[in-house]
Amino acid sequence: MDKISRLPDELLVKILSFLPTKVAVSTSILSKQWDFLWMWLPKLDYSTRKYSESECTRAPIIESFSLDFLASQFKPVTIRSWLLTAVSRNLREVEVSHGCNNKVLNMLPSSLYTCKSLVSLKLNGRRLLVDVPRMVSLPCLKTFLLQDVKYKNEDSLQRLLSNCPVLEDLVVEGCKGDNMVKFIVIVPSLQRLTNHHCLIERMPKLEEAYVELSFNPVYIDRFIGSITSVKRLTLCIDDVYGDGFVFDQLEHLQLCTCDEQHTSGAVIVRLLKDSPNLRVLDLFKMEYHNPIGLYTWNQPSTVPECILSSLQTFKCSGYSGRPGERDLLIYILKNANHLKTATIWFPTVDMKKELVLSSRASNACQLVFD
Repeated sequence: MDKISRLPDELLVKILSFLPTKVAVSTSILSKQWDFLWMWLPKLDYSTRKYSESECTRAPIIESFSLDFLASQFKPVTIRSWLLTAVSRNLREVEVSHGCNNKVLNMLPSSLYTCKSLVSLKLNGRRLLVDVPRMVSLPCLKTFLLQDVKYKNEDSLQRLLSNCPVLEDLVVEGCKGDNMVKFIVIVPSLQRLTNHHCLIERMPKLEEAYVELSFNPVYIDRFIGSITSVKRLTLCIDDVYGDGFVFDQLEHLQLCTCDEQHTSGAVIVRLLKDSPNLRVLDLFKMEYHNPIGLYTWNQPSTVPECILSSLQTFKCSGYSGRPGERDLLIYILKNANHLKTATIWFPTVDMKKELVLSSRASNACQLVFD
């Protein structure tokens, strides 16, 4: 017997856990001792790019299970069978990515939505159908990603999120024809949010949010009121929200200036007024948004508190040369007493000269042109 085979099975399984799943499975041919060792691996990662159906045998103990489909190689009934077995093994993490070009598949077993041990669930793929049963209970789920999936009906997502009492990290990205409408969901435990779809309220623990808003103005105010606890906010909004909100914890703001409704200037003013402790202001364009730029900048009657006392970093990516951007840049430099760096991407030659010669409230401010 070789020296490695003399090691205890527990140690051999630990060694196998550092190998790709396919390599670990292949060790079963070494000897009778190795025949079933790989089945005790706590993490299995299957991909149609690497495996045949016969190689995807099920293990008796599973903590993490990942399925990646880039071809229509496996039958839905087979995938459902794997997930059923995985869920019954005190599963903690599931990731299913389905990129096939065939019809929408209902491959997720109903037991997935009542898995008491599940901590992380990630579903990705326009051909993946989320058919939520009447009974849902995910008491330990903390991370939830739903990206480009199809829903059986319009209340599927609402029922799901309403039954995740400790959810902390949520990503919801819709796609065309996903059978969803805008609705309200209450998730008090949420700490990080990436949302391109639904209206989520009452998130007092929320610290980070990446949000694209195109709701009715009434709903915009309701949503804004639910994210005022954030410390970091990335936002694209097509209308100015109402008065009475204060982002007293907000330190880092990224604001999309695609400005299709010509409202970015007013939104910036409102956010600056409502964010007294802001330290970083980053004007950028979200992916796939039109690089329209800031049309107008109507400076406020009084300088916002954050500009006078806390703003240290200002960034403007994709400078378009519109008058509104120019006026805002000069305003920030003129009034930001504690500004350390101002970074502008792709400025014109004339704009560079004007900014270099413009007055600055902070002698320590460094201009950076990229």
